[in-house]
Amino acid sequence: MAFGLWTTQHAKVAVAAVLIAASAGATCAEAPKPCEKPVYLTFDTGHMGIAPLVAEVLNRQQVKVTFFGAQERTQEGDGSLGEHWAPWWKARATEGHAFASHTFDHVYWKADVPGTPVRFRVKPSAGPDTDREFTWTAAQYCEEIRRASQRMQAMTGQAPLPLFRAPGGKTSPALLAAAKSCGYAHVGWAPAGFLGDELSSEKTSNPALLAQALRNIRNGDILLVHLGIWSRKDPWAPAVLEPLIVGLKERGFCFRTLRQHPDYTAWISSHPQ
Repeated sequence: MAFGLWTTQHAKVAVAAVLIAASAGATCAEAPKPCEKPVYLTFDTGHMGIAPLVAEVLNRQQVKVTFFGAQERTQEGDGSLGEHWAPWWKARATEGHAFASHTFDHVYWKADVPGTPVRFRVKPSAGPDTDREFTWTAAQYCEEIRRASQRMQAMTGQAPLPLFRAPGGKTSPALLAAAKSCGYAHVGWAPAGFLGDELSSEKTSNPALLAQALRNIRNGDILLVHLGIWSRKDPWAPAVLEPLIVGLKERGFCFRTLRQHPDYTAWISSHPQ
């Protein structure tokens, strides 16, 4: 009896050990692989016509990106940061994407104004003052960055990153210093990261843009594309977005948000929103 009891007890222990080991092995197998060749896919707002497709592709491919938001005119609804699109943004937050400012009225920097204090000539390309030129102080420009950031937070329930992207990437050292003084670092893109969705489709085909990106993108590159471009007749996203993601994965690349970018991690951690 004693021998039988010992055998039964030890058999139970052995089975339990096997189950624990199997469970640990499954956990290890399911753990994400280290990202050794990251790229950082970013989307600026646009007419939002391709936004549902973008969300579908990102979900299917399990890719996380960073969205830069401005209140731009859209094909449907009351602007890209309007109430019509608020549920779309909220869903992207739930999926784990990151968000940052693109200035609320998509305001282009035109030039620095000589003199003290620092001022800038700017021109909104959206909103009630579209195509009107203004002279702004550094504080006014900071408020414009902040407006978009606050709207993104209101829609997503998530604090945006303390980053911004100037429309067109147009800046000056004085503008960048002004933005940093109020807590926002600027994000551009890599030369190979310009994915070409703003270019004329008559002059640059989607297959050519895809081949160029797959050939030239390198480890650490920040990639730029938009949620819809009015001027391109042959839309970029249906033809290029998913093949580009798949092709980069096949080349060993992985996708991260700017929250993980080595140039911005320290800034982000020291400038909570």
